[in-house]
Amino acid sequence: QVQLVESGGGLVQAGGSLRLSCTASGTFFSINAMGWYRQAPGKQRELVATSGGNTNYADIVKGRFTISRDNTKNTVYLQMNSLKPEDTAVYYCKAVVYYGLGLKDYWGQGTQVTVSS
Repeated sequence: QVQLVESGGGLVQAGGSLRLSCTASGTFFSINAMGWYRQAPGKQRELVATSGGNTNYADIVKGRFTISRDNTKNTVYLQMNSLKPEDTAVYYCKAVVYYGLGLKDYWGQGTQVTVSS
C-alpha cells in the first residue's frame, strides 16, 4: 500500500503564493510519475501539472505554477504564484507507482486552496 500526505493549502489573497507538498510512503519499487489535480465545487477534477518523463501543465496555470520533485524524499511540490480566485479548489496529489507487477494510481486526501479577491 501507498499513502500520500499533502500539505501547504490555505487561504491567500489574489496575487499571492502558496506551496503544496505531497509525500509518498509505503511499499513500492518506484514512483513512475507524480502530479497535482484540482476540483472546484460543482466541477470535475482537472489536471494541474504532472511530472514523469516529461513535465506537463494545464494551459490555465502555465507561467504561474511550477511542479518539482525530490525523488530522494518521494515528494512532489507545487509552487503556485500569482494566484487567482478561480484557482480556488481542493488540490489532490496523485502518484503512479510501480509495485512489481505493474503500475497503480494512488491519490492523496486533498488540501483546500482558497484565493480571495
